[in-house]
Amino acid sequence: MTTEPASPAAPAPERPGLVATYRRLWPYLWPHGRADLQRRVYLAFGLLLVAKLATMVMPFTFKWATDALVAAVGGHADGVPAGLIAAPMLLIGAYGLARIVMVGLTQVRDGLFAKVAMHAVRRLALQTFEHMHRLSLRFHLERKTGGLTRVLERGRGGIEELSRLMVLTLVPTIVEFALVLGVLAYEFDWHYSAVVLVMVVAYLSFTYKATEWRIGIRRRMNASDTDANTKAVDSLLNFETVKYFGAESRETARYDESMARYEKASTQTYVSLAVLNAGQAVIFTLGMTAVMWLAARDIMAGRTTIGGFVLANTMLVQLSMPLNFMGMIYREIKQALIDIDDMFRILHRNPEIADRPDASPLAVGNAEVRFEDVHFAYNPDRPILRGVSFTVGPGKTVAIVGPSGAGKSTLSRLLFRFYEPQNGRIAIDGQDIASVRQDSLRAAVGMVPQDTVLFNDTIGYNIRYGRWEASDAEVREAARLAQIDRFIEGLPEGYDTPVGERGLKLSGGEKQRVAIARTILKGPPILVLDEATSALDSFTEREIQHALDQVSRGRTTLVIAHRLSTVVNADEILVLDRGVIVERGTHGALLARGGTYAALWNRQREADAAREALKRAEDREEDREEAGAPSAQRDAVAAE
Repeated sequence: MTTEPASPAAPAPERPGLVATYRRLWPYLWPHGRADLQRRVYLAFGLLLVAKLATMVMPFTFKWATDALVAAVGGHADGVPAGLIAAPMLLIGAYGLARIVMVGLTQVRDGLFAKVAMHAVRRLALQTFEHMHRLSLRFHLERKTGGLTRVLERGRGGIEELSRLMVLTLVPTIVEFALVLGVLAYEFDWHYSAVVLVMVVAYLSFTYKATEWRIGIRRRMNASDTDANTKAVDSLLNFETVKYFGAESRETARYDESMARYEKASTQTYVSLAVLNAGQAVIFTLGMTAVMWLAARDIMAGRTTIGGFVLANTMLVQLSMPLNFMGMIYREIKQALIDIDDMFRILHRNPEIADRPDASPLAVGNAEVRFEDVHFAYNPDRPILRGVSFTVGPGKTVAIVGPSGAGKSTLSRLLFRFYEPQNGRIAIDGQDIASVRQDSLRAAVGMVPQDTVLFNDTIGYNIRYGRWEASDAEVREAARLAQIDRFIEGLPEGYDTPVGERGLKLSGGEKQRVAIARTILKGPPILVLDEATSALDSFTEREIQHALDQVSRGRTTLVIAHRLSTVVNADEILVLDRGVIVERGTHGALLARGGTYAALWNRQREADAAREALKRAEDREEDREEAGAPSAQRDAVAAE
């Protein structure tokens, strides 16, 4: 019966065919420059042919053994080679030996080719993973991480499946089918081959139509599987948020909705599998019955022996095993084509931001950063920046402030070339960053973001991420400058302490200090602080701000700030509103002007004052409660 392996995928229009996909895969399947793997391919195909010849020998040894046994009990054995009539046991042994040779060579062939197939899987998966990192930030923001990793996972499985099915299953089945037709025509007559050919054509036609019907069901099942997986990943990554809003039941309901669709489609898949298996069995049984009828007729006519009857039956039984897998082979090959095509669609997608052919490394001297009439929009109908121009002088600190949605963080993304402006340019030491290599640009710019996401590894690993070749002493010095060394050394595991998924085992301030240490270790001449303290409490903010002041000293620094108290010492403050710089100057000059900056400053001061007043009131209330408790007790005693 046809088996039912799990093979998820989502459909896509205009999928390439088998030949087109193999043409794409050929550079990976044929190991250019690897003579050892090429020898494995040749040897595997050689063993394939020898194994199939051994497969054809098995029915003949069975036939001869049967005729020898018939002769041994007084029957006729016209089909047995001279000298073997008296040796039925020897022929039975030859049958067993042929079977062992066939099975053994098949397993050796599979083992030899496995290294070739897995080498192709590794090369293509590595190339795709590397390409994913070259794709733009826009691509990753538009894709769900769970779905993207599934594409990579399915693509790897698809390459392995396609190479295994084509080389280790389909090709051997075609070879065996051709040999069976030839043997039947030679040993009997063309009627046998004609019956088997008609049976196989009918079998494959039915399998094709039934499998096409089943693929539609599997697509719905796979879509539900993907949807359930992405919902689970998204929900678990946001575990704390789910808890904050008591949304466990809502998340469970969303997941169950996808699983209900998956359950329905899976049930239909198994029902359709039963229909496929039943139809295959009926067609094959009719063909085998017709061949047995022809063999019985020839025995009664004296044209063949009992051994001939056994030969025909054995050959068809052997052919039934690979035929039973044809539905699975077709479906899995088609599924593999879909999975591989999903991977190739990513692999062939051009990065939105790519280095020019003549791009040269960025040569950093004074580290002057200049924005010149920069216009940018994520969507054409919604401009974000409209003619922004400013300069961050060597070793100077320029702060960008303004209301939410003004385009402040967009400036840092443009500086890192996650996006490119539609008009204008950004230059470092007079070099247009669009004409330099991205790796050299990002090596020269350090970032301390507002939302620090750490790798699920140790504290030491996350700090060393800034400069991987740094020594342990340099890592400890970076931690000291970020004022987190004492905290780390106080932990039982020190720098080997795991930080958890996205660094959730650390507090916000601790994560931020790790990010600062990481940037210190990188040692960039240009520093971007993107609202690095806006998510912290006032006490932690002051501590982190001191560390940031230490980091930015002597570096060209662009500060994107929400809390204005963190930028009062900046050499220049730019007020950005609706994509336009509306004010610029020092803190004192902007306050004296009484414009937008002064209004923002006054609102924040009022809010801070209100928070401080509320905090003092809460503290006084706590003091009164603590002081009043003993007095109340004394009053109660006196009353008694």
